Amino acid sequence: MVLLTTARAEDWSLSFVSYNIRYEANEDTGWRAWPHRLHRLIGTIRRMNPDVMGVQEALHSQVADMRLSLPDYDFYGYGRDDGKTRGEYSGIFYRRAGFQADPADAGMFWLSATPEVPGSKTWGNQIPRIATWIHLRDRQNQRGFTVFNTHWDHRHQGSRVEAAALIARRIDTRKALNEPLVLLGDFNATEGNPAVDLLAGRNPSWSGALLDPYQTLHAEVRSRRTLHFWENNRDGWVKVDHILVSRPAHILKAEIIYPEGKEKPASDHYPVSATIAWP
Repeated sequence: MVLLTTARAEDWSLSFVSYNIRYEANEDTGWRAWPHRLHRLIGTIRRMNPDVMGVQEALHSQVADMRLSLPDYDFYGYGRDDGKTRGEYSGIFYRRAGFQADPADAGMFWLSATPEVPGSKTWGNQIPRIATWIHLRDRQNQRGFTVFNTHWDHRHQGSRVEAAALIARRIDTRKALNEPLVLLGDFNATEGNPAVDLLAGRNPSWSGALLDPYQTLHAEVRSRRTLHFWENNRDGWVKVDHILVSRPAHILKAEIIYPEGKEKPASDHYPVSATIAWP
């Protein structure tokens, strides 16, 4: 069920962000260098003011910088190379005052045929790909929900298709089956890609199909680019960053967040946000 009406006062509203922050790369110099863009990144996050945020491509040192800059958020996640601190994180920030995490219902898995093996890659992708999840409980009303965050391969479609199927199975077997579910991530694929459509309810082969807030509210928008390769170009269909949510839900807002005024972007991706209320 998709509820597009205004949420009622008794409904439970939460805001989510998915943000590929761009790994700290030696070739990124000047305004693109991490020390020069960190303040823009934090400013963008403060402007979005999410309850929960999934980040992709974050290296351990970048996670440390963000945690120092966002002291009101807790963080969960590990590096994809070893399941500890090596390699990119697909981690989850959440408001410390707002949510209690369940350490018994949290973890990460590799997008491979051996998902519990650190660093594994078996589907044609040349670098490890992961998903992270955590169960959170709202401190105010004691309602719980599960958040998944993932980053799919940028080259191998077969890997993306298998990743979508694996994540669907993990969603179907999560502990809190009767509570809301949110999937955040850089899928490296747009709407219309079979891997995306499996999860977003446009492929009937999975009964647990999620709702795509942006597509639901903005189906007519043709320029929806989120991956701009540092060009700050908003034109085109390249929306590879997604937020998907379980039904039934009131979709209050779904946006691509652009830099303000003449400000340089803080990453080579624009973040995406959504505000959702569950009855």
